[in-house]
Amino acid sequence: MKFFSSREKYYDLFEELADKLVEGAKLYTEIIGNYEYSEFKVGKLKEIEHEADHITHQVYKRMHKVFLTPMDREDIFSLANKMDSVLDEIEGAAVRMYLYRMKAPAKELVQITAVLTEAIAKIQKIIFSVRKKEAASAILQLCVEINTLENEGDQIFRAAMARLFEEEKDAIELIKVKDIIGRIENAVDNCEDVSNIIEGIVLKYG
Repeated sequence: MKFFSSREKYYDLFEELADKLVEGAKLYTEIIGNYEYSEFKVGKLKEIEHEADHITHQVYKRMHKVFLTPMDREDIFSLANKMDSVLDEIEGAAVRMYLYRMKAPAKELVQITAVLTEAIAKIQKIIFSVRKKEAASAILQLCVEINTLENEGDQIFRAAMARLFEEEKDAIELIKVKDIIGRIENAVDNCEDVSNIIEGIVLKYG
C-alpha cells in the first residue's frame, strides 16, 4: 500500500467519468431523435456504460492502494458510484426501448432527456472545476442550477404520468413508456445526488 496519494489522478479519473456521461447522453439523445433503437446504437451505448464502469472500478482500486486520499473515502466512493449510476439508468432506458420495440418516443421523454443532458453538462463543468479551489462559488451555483433542473424533471415526469393514464388505452404500452421515462427521471435524480455530494465536498474543504 502506498502512503501518499496523487491528488491529480483522482481528478483525472472523475473527469474521464464526466466525459463518459456526456458521451452517453449525446448518443441517447441521437437514439430518441432518430427513433433508432437498433441493436448497434444500443450496443454502442452499452460500450460507453462499460467504459464508465471500468473508470469507476479504477477509482475504487485506487482507494485500496493508497493510504491518504484528497478527500474522505466515503465522498470519493459516493461520487464515483452516483456518477456511474447516471449512465446505468441511461443505458437501461435505451435497452428497454430496443426490447420493447418502442414506437415514436413520447414528447415528455424528449423533454426530460433534454433536462438530463443539460444537468450532465453542468456536472461536467463542476468536475472539471473541482481541482481549482478558487472555483468554489461557481461550483455551488452550478449545484443550485442542477437542483432546479431536477425539479423540472419531476414536473415533466408527473405531467407525463397524468397524460398517459388519461390518454393511453393500451395498458402494456403505458407500462413500457412509464418504465423508460422513469429511468431517465432517475438519471436526473442521480445528477442531483452528484451535485449534493460535490456541494458537501466543497463546503467541507473549501
